[in-house]
Amino acid sequence: MDRLRGEFIDIIEWTDDSRDTIVWRYPRYENEIKMGAKLIVRESQVAVFVNMGRIADVFVPGMYELQTGNLPILSTLQGWKYGFHSPFKAEVYFVTTRQFTDMKWGTQNPVTVRDPEFGMVRLRAFGGYAVRVTDPARLLTELAGTDPMFRTEEVEEYLRQLIVGRLGALLGNSGIPMLDLAARQTELGDGLGRALTEELAASHGISVPKFVIENISLPAEVEQAIDARSRMGIIGNVDNYARLQAADAIRDAANNPGGAGEGVGLGLGMAVGQQMAQAFAPQSQQPYAPAAPAPAAPAPGGAVVPPPLPGQQQYQWYVAVDGQQQGPYDHATFTGHIGSGAVRPGMLAWRDGMAAWQPVEQVPELAQHFRATPPPLPPQA
Repeated sequence: MDRLRGEFIDIIEWTDDSRDTIVWRYPRYENEIKMGAKLIVRESQVAVFVNMGRIADVFVPGMYELQTGNLPILSTLQGWKYGFHSPFKAEVYFVTTRQFTDMKWGTQNPVTVRDPEFGMVRLRAFGGYAVRVTDPARLLTELAGTDPMFRTEEVEEYLRQLIVGRLGALLGNSGIPMLDLAARQTELGDGLGRALTEELAASHGISVPKFVIENISLPAEVEQAIDARSRMGIIGNVDNYARLQAADAIRDAANNPGGAGEGVGLGLGMAVGQQMAQAFAPQSQQPYAPAAPAPAAPAPGGAVVPPPLPGQQQYQWYVAVDGQQQGPYDHATFTGHIGSGAVRPGMLAWRDGMAAWQPVEQVPELAQHFRATPPPLPPQA
């Protein structure tokens, strides 16, 4: 009797000890289920009976005594009549209906969208989502099949591809500027979750109750351009930003001694000096070339009054630095470079009207700026 009793199944239940199993088939093998056996379906589970490849009865959480009255569809398929009590064979699948919250997604390749401010940009994104089975029978039919243990990893790649395919259309049709995406990630995630639920619930019996966009990123070169633009916005003046860059370059050249570094530093230093001279020099000395004479204004008596005489020494100077021509510089800026030491004796200079390049200390207009300096004092007693 014990041997015969072992041929029948008395209790059917599943205690899930994993965190990623969606469908689990009860290991019946060749055993038959005894009519009157106990079926225990725990919370977050659904039991599905399959007979001869067809889905029969579905049981929600609770404890059941299997009788022909509790198995109406299976009783019809088996042809039981008049309450015939006999063992039967059927496949029992337990389907988990709780949320699986450890699902991840991400774009392997950037998604190209059109931004109203920056034009065409490439975006990458990643995040997480949760899935839940809403129709166990449809899930078994469309995805799980006869798999004895259907896990999340078997459907995760399919869902990721579906998400990425939907993400490009969502970002492209949202009309949200790229700089505002971070502030509206929650809104975008909720919208994408609803769209995925509508598609998956009808076709696979799955819903996406939660969809999270953790980050939307840009290519490195675009991020660098945005950082530079932010610096310019903080500085507030393009000329000041150019001076700041020149000062940084002079510092880098000073940290890299040598002929090339000194040449670059000298050239940039002269450029910065020229900008400072233009900013602080008198108005008559700022132009690089003589300004066009102002039109003559008629005097009260009708006579024509000539324009004022042009400023003196409106030369454009050039200097040779490491075999490279630098300039042009107006006279005030050039003499300022002499005073700062950027232009030193021995360097060649030229201006309009000179026959050839000459050492700066030999040019008559510049000789006064190269006065001899006394030698150091001898040691004192």
